[in-house]
Amino acid sequence: MTFLKSQLKNNRFLMIVILAYVAVGIFAPDKFLPSLGNTWYYVKEMLMIMPVILLLTSLISAWVPKETIENAFGKNSGLKGSLFAFLLGSFSAGPIYAAFPVCKMLLSKGASIANIVIILSTWAVIKIPMLITESKFLGPEFMLVRWILTTLAIFLMGYITSRFVKPEDLPADDEDAAALDGPLALNSDYCVGCGLCAKIAPSHFKMVDKKATVTSQTLSPGDGLAIKEAVAKCPAQIIRFYP
Repeated sequence: MTFLKSQLKNNRFLMIVILAYVAVGIFAPDKFLPSLGNTWYYVKEMLMIMPVILLLTSLISAWVPKETIENAFGKNSGLKGSLFAFLLGSFSAGPIYAAFPVCKMLLSKGASIANIVIILSTWAVIKIPMLITESKFLGPEFMLVRWILTTLAIFLMGYITSRFVKPEDLPADDEDAAALDGPLALNSDYCVGCGLCAKIAPSHFKMVDKKATVTSQTLSPGDGLAIKEAVAKCPAQIIRFYP
């Protein structure tokens, strides 16, 4: 019963969607099958795109040093960082929801709020594949004018957002730490199931249903080194340690 309650709590939105479909099936049965068809279309699209994006995000997180991300996209990267962010968004491929895990990873590595806004905005409305299609249907003059005005607006939005929103205002990955009231935090939602943390620091981590979890918040002498090694080697960078 406790497990069932936990699953319902962790999947509230999914439960709401299922109930909505049940309601549609009861009160508007003629719309039920078309709704399922539309849902399946987007689910297939996400299944084709998101695993690749998450794998790429994990690899970048593991292989690219934090200092590199900070130099390229950090708060002190200046105009260079904004241009890098603009180019990253412009030459991206795939729907906008694919950008969110990428931006989440960049934020955790030290990217600035302004540059994240630039990446998301360019990815959504002025990426190169979209501009090519827009030029074909609406004409190059329309595309060029919209690109110029949208680009100016994107840089302005990035600056304004950075003045009002700070990194500490964003949802953190340490919800488990708040619940456990200890120095360790681990967001198992993004765990890739490698098991490295459980091998390196078995007294503090274990694998449950192919996901890493924190088993102990009590630190003994020498535990800090093993935990720091687990943090450094975690490919998804989901472990936080506050010694």
